[in-house]
Amino acid sequence: MKTISSVCVCCGSRHGALPFFKDSARQLGHEIAKRGKRLVYGGGQIGLMGAVADAALARGGEVIGVIPKFIEKWEVGHHGLSELHVVENMHERKKMMYELSDCIVVLPGGIGTLDETFEILTWRQLRVHHKPIIILDDKGFWRPLHDMIEAIVKAGFADPKIFELFSFVSTIEDIFATLSNATKPILSEKPQRH
Repeated sequence: MKTISSVCVCCGSRHGALPFFKDSARQLGHEIAKRGKRLVYGGGQIGLMGAVADAALARGGEVIGVIPKFIEKWEVGHHGLSELHVVENMHERKKMMYELSDCIVVLPGGIGTLDETFEILTWRQLRVHHKPIIILDDKGFWRPLHDMIEAIVKAGFADPKIFELFSFVSTIEDIFATLSNATKPILSEKPQRH
């Protein structure tokens, strides 16, 4: 894998009900900046998005936000970033976040975070990219997602090798260890027909 210099973080625009979600977001932001990597994220100043961005900025890190125009009108855009790109819609946001990053890290979040995660995972399954995708299963938050993907495989709607496309980890340290060992997945040459 190429050197990881830019980390895209997908996460919630809310803090969540438990304080450790925000603590993990802050820790990740600090670590990204401490390691000299650039943070790319959804451009908001609220929720876990704001927490990860503020933590990276406080450590002197470069932070690039990408936010759709209609969300920016709600006055939730973060104007203290290194760069804030205001785009037309959610599709452009995801595309730009993907293009500006070398890997994707998923923190807890809601439907929007799931949307971003599944789109980038689908692109990897279709070989649009080979960027590492790492899901921080913070105290079991994403365990139901893991179970759902296992159920999809068991029901015959995905190859078991789909688990090569992403990693579930439980700590911030595991994120960076996984990135340092990332390799290109080995999948079937083409989708199977039945």
